[in-house]
Amino acid sequence: MAFSVNGGQLPGRRRFRGATALSDINVVPLVDVVLVLLIIFMLTAHVMEFGLEVEVPKVRQVKDSAEALPVVTITKDGRLYLNDQPVNVNALADSVEKRFGKGQAVYLRADKGTIYDPIAQVVSALGERKIEVRLVTQPLDEAQESRR
Repeated sequence: MAFSVNGGQLPGRRRFRGATALSDINVVPLVDVVLVLLIIFMLTAHVMEFGLEVEVPKVRQVKDSAEALPVVTITKDGRLYLNDQPVNVNALADSVEKRFGKGQAVYLRADKGTIYDPIAQVVSALGERKIEVRLVTQPLDEAQESRR
């Protein structure tokens, strides 16, 4: 695309009548900014997707449930979280009732390498308040099943 300045006249002969101004929009900087934002989004999107890293045990039968319930997470080293917020086992039942109401059930997601004691403490603390505990597991792969 060619542009002409001064209406195509030579540089010593200026025409003041009919001279047009150069008024095209330059979109190259806009495209550059959009591409940089796209790259930043692509790099950070997977970080925002995951919370706590917990590998739950694999079992043969898994019930699918889409209920929106609070999630109690126990990490491999025994740390306790209620919906990704650290919580003490002694204040767990109070926190569940305060944030989600009475008569709730909770999902218990514990790492498969967790020792049994923290799991038993959580089940006991929630059981005293009549809060149902549902264990989170993942299905066993059929390929692993056939190797056994």
